[in-house]
Amino acid sequence: MRLTNVLVPVLSVLAGLQGAKAGLIAYGLCQTGCNSVAVACYAAAGFTFGTVIAAPATPAVILGCNAALGTCSAMCATVALLAPTP
Repeated sequence: MRLTNVLVPVLSVLAGLQGAKAGLIAYGLCQTGCNSVAVACYAAAGFTFGTVIAAPATPAVILGCNAALGTCSAMCATVALLAPTP
């Protein structure tokens, strides 16, 4: 059985719950997800996240990873921080 066959119905039910409120918890989880993807992006490019200094000689793929991380983090702040906290 594929994992998506199980996760999609479960996530659909959880998304429909009216009492689900997260706020800061959702923000923290979202930022963790963004950083995990950035680490994977760096690793795929052969670098270690947090060790590359932003300079004119920085590889384009690393600049792309940084741009994606910035976009993801901004979305977390926009969506998750505006969610009500119980």
